[in-house]
Amino acid sequence: MAESTQSLEVVTPQRKVFRDDVEFVVVPGAEGELGFLPRHAPLVSTLKIGEIRVIHEGKRYKGFLAGGFVEVRDSRVTVFTRAAERAEEIDRARAEAAKERAEKRLAARTPDIDVARAEFALKRALTRLKISESIKQ
Repeated sequence: MAESTQSLEVVTPQRKVFRDDVEFVVVPGAEGELGFLPRHAPLVSTLKIGEIRVIHEGKRYKGFLAGGFVEVRDSRVTVFTRAAERAEEIDRARAEAAKERAEKRLAARTPDIDVARAEFALKRALTRLKISESIKQ
């Protein structure tokens, strides 16, 4: 690892989504965006649903994170999340279908609907759609 890079690893229970040396990372912290350059001070923070942005070999990349935690130490950034996708992996049709299902559940508001779960699903779908749309431009 060069002095101008840091190790980034994005891990879900199912797989390692990303692992490489990068120049810069931005994650969706619970209280706002957190950006990390090499040799950042040690830190542990919660993450919310949102976009991860990375500069790798001078190029900018985006991806989706479904919340979780980030740990930074010794020029290593490790993201632990329940779900993550690179922007190019996002299935727009699946995200659109999830959005429609969540909107229908929230509109119905029947007693058997878990509102918090439906709101989480809607936020996740909208974020995935926003990220996938941004790479088409």
